[in-house]
Amino acid sequence: MIITRRPDIERFLKSPDSGIRAVLFYGRDAGMVRERADMLAKKIVADPDDPFDVSALTNSDAESEGTLESALSAQSMTGGRRLVRLSLIGEKGGADRAAAAAITAHANGELNPDAFFLIEAGNLGRDSALRKAAEARGIEKVCVVMPAYEDEPGDVARLIREGLAADKVSLTNDAVTLLVERLPRDRGVARQEIERLALFLGPGSGAQGDASLLTAFFGVEPEASLSEAANDAFGGRLAAAQGHLRRARAEGEGGPATVRAAGMHLAKLRKALTLMAGGTDATAAAKAVGVFWKTEKEFLRQARAWSLAELDKLQPQVLAADRACKTAGAPDDLIAERLVLTIAGRARALRL
Repeated sequence: MIITRRPDIERFLKSPDSGIRAVLFYGRDAGMVRERADMLAKKIVADPDDPFDVSALTNSDAESEGTLESALSAQSMTGGRRLVRLSLIGEKGGADRAAAAAITAHANGELNPDAFFLIEAGNLGRDSALRKAAEARGIEKVCVVMPAYEDEPGDVARLIREGLAADKVSLTNDAVTLLVERLPRDRGVARQEIERLALFLGPGSGAQGDASLLTAFFGVEPEASLSEAANDAFGGRLAAAQGHLRRARAEGEGGPATVRAAGMHLAKLRKALTLMAGGTDATAAAKAVGVFWKTEKEFLRQARAWSLAELDKLQPQVLAADRACKTAGAPDDLIAERLVLTIAGRARALRL
């Protein structure tokens, strides 16, 4: 059976049907996939980290002939239910086909019926052998398929309110709206930011934050010019980058902060490109690294031009500029401006 509605998802994760032998969680939101898999694992076995009752497998295990079938045939050391947890990350290939064969055999009763097969995967297309096999067995009600779609704004708002309420703090409605816009669309990363905000507000204090407090928390206004300068530099827009640098200086920001902003932008590009190399589509990767929706189009343009190899060439110069800015008496502003010029020059060479 395929479960997509939130009430049905919550009901199943709270009390999974006893006749289900396998569950496939998949989707672009890796944080949501992992969160749901963790919740279900705790319902299947008393200790999801117990090596005697749990087999934690990856792509390479799946591609090793007989490994999945062996894990699903083994008996629990303590006599209870056994959990076989397979995490498919990055390129699937043979692992996708092997998992499909294993889920079919298990659903047909060929392996240990007391073993529970829990699979986490990234975004599976309609051509995925695993997805096809799981959906086919779902009709027979021995397998559940649960795609992880990106949270809607209302879901994110609920996540924020519930997460903060657990620490007895809250936000005004305007602040919640602002935070919904700013949070990455990866469930795991979003939860980390909410936890960080709860610490900022003071757990158990009963404090209620407003939009101005969020601005201080995120550092939106003080760093806006520097973020724009870094974005323009990596986009090959030298004149615009220099304009934002001048404005940042007028706002009191110096060379070290400029270099830091450039390093953060480089890190976002690197992480996004790494996710894309692992099968995540560009838009989902941008959201996962926290790109603001207003700058998403430009970020994606840059992601198409820059490569991990080019970023690797640039990284030492960013680190060198950071060290130079921390040297006593160093001309911080000139060092930072030279770095911005270098980045913009590289970007233009990439035809940005």
